[in-house]
Amino acid sequence: MTMTATSVDLPPGVDDRGEPLRAIEDRVLWLSSAIIDHANRVRPNPSGLKVGGHQASSASMVSIMTSLWFEQLRPADRVSVKPHASPVLHAINYLLGQLDESSLTTLREFGGLQAYPSRTKDPDPVDYSTGSVGIGATAPIWAALARRYVEGHFGTGETGGRQYSLLGDAELDEGACWEAVLDPMVAELGEVVWIVDLNRQSLDRVVPNIGASRLQGMFAAAGWQVLSVKYGRRLEALFGRPDGDRLRARLDAMPNPEYQRLLRCGPGELRARLAGSGPDGAAVRRLLDGVADDELHAAVRNLGGHDHQALADAFARIDDTRPTVIFAYTIKGYGLATEGHPQNHSALLNAEQLRSLAARVGADPDRPWLRFPAGSREDRLCAQVADRLARDPVSLSPPPAMPTDLGHLPTGLATTQAALGRTLLDLNRAAPDVGARIVTVSPDVSSSTNLGGWVNKVGVWSHAERDDWFADDAETILHWRERPTGRHVELGIAETNLVGAIGELGATWSRWGQPLLPIGVLYDPFVERALEPWSFGIYAGGQSILVGTPAGVTLAPEGGAHQSIKTPSIGLEQPGCVSYEPAFALEAEWTLLAALAQLGRPGGQSAYLRLSTRSVDQALAAVPSDPAARERRRRNVVAGGYLLRRHDRPAVTLCAMGALITETLAAADRLAALGFGADVVCVTSPDLLFRALQARRGLGDAAEWILEVVFPADRAVPMVTVLDGHPHTLAFLAGVNRVPAAHLGVTGFGQSGDLGDVYRYHHLDVDSIVGVALDLVD
Repeated sequence: MTMTATSVDLPPGVDDRGEPLRAIEDRVLWLSSAIIDHANRVRPNPSGLKVGGHQASSASMVSIMTSLWFEQLRPADRVSVKPHASPVLHAINYLLGQLDESSLTTLREFGGLQAYPSRTKDPDPVDYSTGSVGIGATAPIWAALARRYVEGHFGTGETGGRQYSLLGDAELDEGACWEAVLDPMVAELGEVVWIVDLNRQSLDRVVPNIGASRLQGMFAAAGWQVLSVKYGRRLEALFGRPDGDRLRARLDAMPNPEYQRLLRCGPGELRARLAGSGPDGAAVRRLLDGVADDELHAAVRNLGGHDHQALADAFARIDDTRPTVIFAYTIKGYGLATEGHPQNHSALLNAEQLRSLAARVGADPDRPWLRFPAGSREDRLCAQVADRLARDPVSLSPPPAMPTDLGHLPTGLATTQAALGRTLLDLNRAAPDVGARIVTVSPDVSSSTNLGGWVNKVGVWSHAERDDWFADDAETILHWRERPTGRHVELGIAETNLVGAIGELGATWSRWGQPLLPIGVLYDPFVERALEPWSFGIYAGGQSILVGTPAGVTLAPEGGAHQSIKTPSIGLEQPGCVSYEPAFALEAEWTLLAALAQLGRPGGQSAYLRLSTRSVDQALAAVPSDPAARERRRRNVVAGGYLLRRHDRPAVTLCAMGALITETLAAADRLAALGFGADVVCVTSPDLLFRALQARRGLGDAAEWILEVVFPADRAVPMVTVLDGHPHTLAFLAGVNRVPAAHLGVTGFGQSGDLGDVYRYHHLDVDSIVGVALDLVD
């Protein structure tokens, strides 16, 4: 889209354009616009697909980011930049010598600057990955928590430091923002500062009523300091003249679209519209009669978010004892020909408009990437800021050596969910250096997910020690000792906060060189609610373990609302993550240890463990007593599966995952009695088995050996797969040896009932397994 401005030239005079900071702001505006222009209009585009970029959204942030970087930031500070302002971040990094000129032409190019800021993919310093609206905005909250946790337990080497979040006003529509703001723990994080780019536009329109006062009240009610930067010095000077209070009242009461329309007016129309037809119109007209056209043109645009002094005053008022939000009023497209237009979100300046911008800000469109002249005031300021913000390289502390087997052999009836809590306690005793790095997080479900013993042992983390008023109550089983040395973090019932926290706890190794081993525990049905922010945390480099428990229709009495269906396949499909669903307690231990060993290191990965509350006879695992055979079993479990039962002449292979191993083994016995031998494969990770199959076909680099161990070609027979989840999760296994197959699982919402009724309803009972097996082989 190309637009024509009624007037775009900002007048000289009372603005401080001659000062280095204003000149730097102009250059940042130019560079961010030129970066987007080059990607769309200069760089060859053989496919013809829209490249995109957001010149207007970038322009509204230029003043704020220039003020923040060049006047306020310290080395320990970190900033989350709103997604559509990524070109501004790259422009600043370029002026500070942290980005090579060759990268400026690569926005949204393969291997080049990313569409949105990325910690792991951009070539220049990026503190937070953003792009998923609401998630990047809240990340600094959880990073503040993570920094305090690491500092209290191991030390970060940094003293203080604010965690800034730059977000657009429309981003406050996201529930993730308010879930984070309202968590009681957040009110203690005084290093958190949000700066809201209040440009009063969304993608398609000018927002009719932004409700700033309502938003401010919501932050204040949550214990935040609320600051507003509404008008700049030029407008404040006008307000100080006779009848200036009438002008302020007029602007304060003006609907957003009406104000935006003023930005598209010539001088005469601007005066008439600004005076309006209300009772104060005559007084406002008298005031405006004494203002020159160019001064009025500049004044009506002089919002606080574009005034460096107004911004500096707000930063000086930040109260570091509680989180702060600054509402900075801005103009979308500020300084561009598209400023204020309701459809400027993805609009691009045309060639003529770009050259006009270059002339106004002192840039050369034929040499767009010029830095400031060596030795100029601007060049010296850039050098000073670069020196001031220089961070020492992160010295990585390697995570402690992880045991692979704690030497136990569970007996009797046990659940994989209970095995989680026991393994954590056993690991803490066997390898205290590992235990010291583990931090568990849950959304108010610690006791119901079998973490009670762990919480009693390690305590609950809190910024300050709190009294445990039930410590002397003999009937209290779960002891809630809150102190800075605790290793369990309890958040409110908001899964988005949980995964946001473990994502940032899982990034401490790369931020401060101190690895943590974060484990987030939540009910498996709610993994889907948490998936998007957890996935984005993985994308941003956070390494963590997500435990979903209890899981599946095996949670029979809870009914369909609490019976997860899709989560096994979600785990299989999630990049940067390995998923496990163990059937036996020992497998839960082995897979948890293997997952922990992948955290807190370059090249590490996250993990998803799906656990069950169903008791399973541990003797069915038939764990070998010979040490070498036990280690072989462990190695296969961690690699994705193992042959649990081997028949001399199998007619069918039964592949089961998780708690349904019980029904599958019973079905194998029934089939054998009918004369049809069955191999039984216990699948622990469809994720890893699928990777192995892809690698066999040349589509990856995973280890292939597990396929031959679990599915040897000379034992290829028809197959039945069974799991408490969607059957397509294991359907690919039939392709390992291209055999006929049937796939049992859950494809519909569940029902409340006892386990037998629910399994029959979903065709997961022994009769169903036997029946489909006979269909294949008889």
